[in-house]
Amino acid sequence: MKLFDNHSHLDDEKFDEDREELIEKIKNSNVKMLISAGYSLEGSTKAVELSKKYNFIYATCGISPNDIPQTEEELWKTLDKIEKLAKENSKVRAIGEIGLDYYWEKDEKRRELQKKAFIEQIKLANKLELPIVIHTREAVMDTLDILKKNSVNKKGIFHCCPLNRELVKEGLKLGFYISFAGPVTFKNSKNADEIISMVPDDKILIETDSPYLSPEPFRGKRNDPRNVEYVAKKIADVKGLDLEEVAEITYNNAKNIFEIN
Repeated sequence: MKLFDNHSHLDDEKFDEDREELIEKIKNSNVKMLISAGYSLEGSTKAVELSKKYNFIYATCGISPNDIPQTEEELWKTLDKIEKLAKENSKVRAIGEIGLDYYWEKDEKRRELQKKAFIEQIKLANKLELPIVIHTREAVMDTLDILKKNSVNKKGIFHCCPLNRELVKEGLKLGFYISFAGPVTFKNSKNADEIISMVPDDKILIETDSPYLSPEPFRGKRNDPRNVEYVAKKIADVKGLDLEEVAEITYNNAKNIFEIN
């Protein structure tokens, strides 16, 4: 069985003490490919470094809504560096994670800067002919509005997709992939089954978002890419498929969107 964790943060400080050892364990597991996802200039740089070091690791580069600089001027400078990083490294397979997050950001001016950063990074993805990886939290309507007004040539992924019917329905209409993480396994995740059922097999992906959001039965502990199997198992249960079928479907979908041969 081959699994593809399409979104993890192996650069995170929670892995500082045992990163090399953990990556060796991942290599010897069913996880045969993974994306180390950038979310800041520093995180994107580290993700690229990991992708250079390990054959089975690929990277994304971007500035997440929670990591945008304080001023517009700083934002443009940072995005220039992100562009350079993505251009110069062939293992960068998407611009992300990018998007909107109103859960953490209440200030209206800062939310406007989030929108500018999102739109500018969509333009960057189009320029570099890459897909995008979207983070959206408590900002569904604004996220969809931006995507409808700013076409994304290579489409992309709603990462750790919120279990919101409208987002999934409209996201699929726009041609995006839907990626599920640990929360779909939580006992208090009321509409997970319904949302999973909405997503056709050719648009579904699995991820860990590690070190965060550990699935049951590891909830509350540090997550790592090997736990993506529990997300696959949840999808298999809901869709009435074998675990191996879900592994193969999501593996091929991830290779398709990231254009990995």
